[in-house]
Amino acid sequence: MTSLLNGLNPEQAEAVTLPYQSALILAGAGSGKTRVLTTRIAYLIQSGQASPNSLLAVTFTNKAAREMVTRLGALLPINTRGMWIGTFHGLCNRMLRAHYQEARLPQAFQIMDMGDQQSFIKRLMKALAIDEKAFPPRQIQWFINNAKEEGLRASQLEAHDAFSRKMGEFYQVYEERCMQEGIVDFAELLLRCYELLLHHEALRRHYCDRFRYILIDEFQDTNRLQYKWLKSLAGIGFPQHAAVFAVGDDDQSIYAFRGAHAGNMKEFERDFAVQKIIKLEQNYRSHGNILDAANALIDNNQGRLGKNLWTAEGSGELIRVYNAATDFEEAAFIVEEVKALKAEGVPLSEIALLYRSNAQSRVLEHSLFNASLSYRVYGGMRFFERQEIKHALAYLRLVTQPEDDTSLLRIINFPARGIGSRSLEQLQDDAKQLGMSLWATALQKCGPALEQAKVQKGVTGFVALIKSMQQGCRDLPLPEIIRFVIAQSGLLAHYAADREGAERLDNLNELINAAVSFVHESEDDSLISFLSHASLEGGEHQADQHQEALQLMTVHAAKGLEFHSVFLSGLEEGLFPHENSRSEANGLEEERRLMYVATTRARRRLYLSFSQSRMLHGQTHYNVPSRFIEEIPEHLLKWLQPKHQNLSNTDFNRGWRTTQNQLGGVSNLNHSVSSMSKQTTWQIGRSVSHGTFGAGVIVNCEGQGKDLRVQVRFSRAGTKWLLLEYANLTLL
Repeated sequence: MTSLLNGLNPEQAEAVTLPYQSALILAGAGSGKTRVLTTRIAYLIQSGQASPNSLLAVTFTNKAAREMVTRLGALLPINTRGMWIGTFHGLCNRMLRAHYQEARLPQAFQIMDMGDQQSFIKRLMKALAIDEKAFPPRQIQWFINNAKEEGLRASQLEAHDAFSRKMGEFYQVYEERCMQEGIVDFAELLLRCYELLLHHEALRRHYCDRFRYILIDEFQDTNRLQYKWLKSLAGIGFPQHAAVFAVGDDDQSIYAFRGAHAGNMKEFERDFAVQKIIKLEQNYRSHGNILDAANALIDNNQGRLGKNLWTAEGSGELIRVYNAATDFEEAAFIVEEVKALKAEGVPLSEIALLYRSNAQSRVLEHSLFNASLSYRVYGGMRFFERQEIKHALAYLRLVTQPEDDTSLLRIINFPARGIGSRSLEQLQDDAKQLGMSLWATALQKCGPALEQAKVQKGVTGFVALIKSMQQGCRDLPLPEIIRFVIAQSGLLAHYAADREGAERLDNLNELINAAVSFVHESEDDSLISFLSHASLEGGEHQADQHQEALQLMTVHAAKGLEFHSVFLSGLEEGLFPHENSRSEANGLEEERRLMYVATTRARRRLYLSFSQSRMLHGQTHYNVPSRFIEEIPEHLLKWLQPKHQNLSNTDFNRGWRTTQNQLGGVSNLNHSVSSMSKQTTWQIGRSVSHGTFGAGVIVNCEGQGKDLRVQVRFSRAGTKWLLLEYANLTLL
């Protein structure tokens, strides 16, 4: 027994040896929570308090479940194969298989993954003659899954308008068809299992009596339905319920967009009469300065359960902060630092480049490619391999070379334009018989009908679309060609209508930025040259699976990982924290938790960087540093270049160099800024104050004379355009 507890700190040992009771283990980043969970199970079995069959452990990923089973097998000489350790979906599937009749399911019911579910929805919509443009399949999928995760059937929904009523009606038909075909989606697994326990008290009592100990990992990420299922399985409402050992960290709750409900932790305290909250605060990952920065940052959030990470490893190095003039300078700095770390002996795989938005990876990838540094995009695709980018490039290739069959096949019916598989097969058969390309065959088939193509449908409409693009792109500069094609192709409207399409739109806008940069860098700025460049960067340099490589990823993807050195780029207001956080309830606090997660990924060295100007939507935008940098105590930071001291609005200007030389590049803006050289009083980068909106920084301007107006990014009121004649701005 003693050997199990060897090496545990006092708080870990207390958690592992708790008597029979429900408890909340507040486990900070790097505090050894997986070891505590696994050792708790081993301790209960070895001490005779529980048998392997009386334990149930829930994880959020299959990888975490496998790791737990492996560690448990190393601690105890038992057969772990029959134990109930798995994800919510895996455990619910197991229970439904055992009680399929009570759950009103066929014995061999099939499970749809997300892709299968979307295909099923499209098939059903076609059978019901529902317009995909009016009701995008992905939006319907989100609606159904969200309702299920709230524990709601179609009959329980309230329709507030015609749209939600139509969605509810489709949900009803969807449920009926799934029942007929004996299939379930992921959300259904959990809802059906919850209903099984809810409506069959004998079964519920059976499992409540069997699983006397329930352990759950990453409790902060549970949604409402998962918590309801847990309460039901644990026997809340019965005279005696299971002892639930919930391990989580409210400061790392970053999945609200997936339905995670951080409030479950406080509800758990109440519902399970928790008498003991054990805080695991000793961190075994990071040096002290990194932890002090993370603690100071997250302390700005309200309503936390509260903890303070510390380490016995010493303070370590200061956090390095870099203030770049442009996003390309920021990327160049990161590349040089990576080279230096590599020269010091730090493996590339121990270095991570983190960013808030996937679109930010494009500039970083470009710089890494030019520097011949191997990299791997973790949990995602490199920029030129992303679906929406490949679609856009396919359209662009057809503008220059319509005989490209591969590109044509990729987008001939994307976005959907009524070209079915049968029509496409016929076109391919005709092309083979004629010995011609698909495009030439389509031209021949369309004939005179092409001139009368009023509606962009079918092959004739597609040919007319490509021809109109070819005509419209003549004499346009490269960035405008790409902007034009993205809009004309329907990609812009398609992803704008998609509830989850915001990130894809960001990537399409970043493609325009890539073209702007290409024009400045290349002697040949033609579309053909740009497409060759995209192929070269897209087809090379992402490292093989086992090759030593730098790690690129979003902060969300980095959760649960750790690295020797971490670069966190793009720390600017509107980017991180994201501009959407201003309009969402508790949005800023979620962004701060995300920053906390990013900070605590680093073991030894942490870099924070931001850019005074960044290209967005093909235009240069001027930025102010993220408030998150301001929230880190000054004594923990090492600024890698002198800070300009004349800016008094320290809430968000600390460290932002605004010298006259750096402001001289505003002529690159597409907006008219000719008056700016005359109106030197209101230069971009100047700090100003407004009677209502408070302090801010001028980030853009246009017009002249009485029509001169400036765009000001205020620290608390967001970004606003103001007419100078009436704004009553005061220079700071």
